[in-house]
Amino acid sequence: MVTFFAKRLGWSVFTVLLATVLVFSAIQSLPGDAASQLLGQNATPSAVATMRQQLGLDEPPVSRFFTWLGKALHGDFGNSLVGGGSVAGEVGSALVNTSLLAGITIVIGILLSLVLGLVAGLTRDRWPDISISTLALVGMSVPEFVVATVLVLLFSIYIPIFPAVVIAGQNASLAELLPSVWLPAGALICVLAAYIIRMMRTSVIDVMDSEFVRTAILKGNSTSRVVFKHLLPSAMLPTLNVIAMNIAWLVGGVVVVESIFNYPGIGTLMIRSVQTRDLPTILLITVMSALTYVVCNLLADFAAFLLNPRLRYPRSSK
Repeated sequence: MVTFFAKRLGWSVFTVLLATVLVFSAIQSLPGDAASQLLGQNATPSAVATMRQQLGLDEPPVSRFFTWLGKALHGDFGNSLVGGGSVAGEVGSALVNTSLLAGITIVIGILLSLVLGLVAGLTRDRWPDISISTLALVGMSVPEFVVATVLVLLFSIYIPIFPAVVIAGQNASLAELLPSVWLPAGALICVLAAYIIRMMRTSVIDVMDSEFVRTAILKGNSTSRVVFKHLLPSAMLPTLNVIAMNIAWLVGGVVVVESIFNYPGIGTLMIRSVQTRDLPTILLITVMSALTYVVCNLLADFAAFLLNPRLRYPRSSK
């Protein structure tokens, strides 16, 4: 186990580093930089050159990357090229808002999708399975911006229950964000649950056909014991990676949904930072998103290790 997780940890570090290199290179390939974005199109070349020198953008890209990397390894992610404030504080504030949205989506969406996937698998080819599978297929086929638009039409215009957009700014309190978080969370739940339901249903059907479940049924075990003791732990194994990827997708910032509802989270901050070429902010968001992805996958591997006895007690090779 130690060797396995040591290798995964090494690949995780490589993944985070590779993500920062790719994003840094992509931003460098875009036309313009923070100086030209701040001064506008009518700025003179000398003014842009002076601004670039003040922001440190006149240095070679490789030198700037390694300077940033050295400071980042010591916990210093620099200051925003646009606002001038600490990048860590700005990203941290947006992360708190995204965490609220992601937390509601994760708790409701994952629990709901696991239950629906289990029911669909246990009632294979009957009306509950057909209904749930159809809804999941629709959720997988319809883009999240369409789901978000439909929810706004239904629950903000025709039935005005929730606000259509978030009016509060990035430093909004929980009380200010809570009334506006339900429509974005609903749109994300529809998309997230569809994939988990499909995977859970497939896993349940596969495990139901396995010999150990059939043996447990023939021994006279109750349905609840067969489902929760024998079927569910094995059916959860393939689903864990899908859950981990969806959590990383949520915490990393759902750009489209946050933009539609003007939600002051990581996704909205990332769009604004790309538009202004605010490289330190973009790089910190990249590091945070990559770390979330690798941590979620490591946790999924650890959960699979706990649920699968064959991983905990491997046969000794002769």
